[in-house]
Amino acid sequence: MGTSPNSDEGAGKQFFGTGRRRESVARVYIKMGSGKFTVNGRAVEDYFKNVAWLTTAVEPLKFTETVQQLDVKATAKGGGVGGQAGAVRMGLSRALSVFNAELRPGLRKNGFLTRDSRMKERKKYGQKGARRRFQFSKR
Repeated sequence: MGTSPNSDEGAGKQFFGTGRRRESVARVYIKMGSGKFTVNGRAVEDYFKNVAWLTTAVEPLKFTETVQQLDVKATAKGGGVGGQAGAVRMGLSRALSVFNAELRPGLRKNGFLTRDSRMKERKKYGQKGARRRFQFSKR
């Protein structure tokens, strides 16, 4: 009945989490397995070439010490690779909190379940960008 990772009940079950960051959206599915991690059908190391992006994406697994126990399948779309890494991180954290409710307080305390609401500011009319004005000419 419990949702502990050691019970046989969660063996065949799949758990889902959605993550968003800037313009990126990631759907993350986890299930008991050998530690396989794929993003858009590619290995996580191949998809996130930058070490910082890779670290960001895999962080929740390392924090909860479930790297070798879970198979992760993620689909990320929209935005850039950095935003997608952040989205995968959040989706993975949400899936882990559904998978095992005991992990939730730790994930919450360390900021894994907090949505980063920072978005690109829109361009305003009569200006060159969001805040940049056209050059002022005295004459």
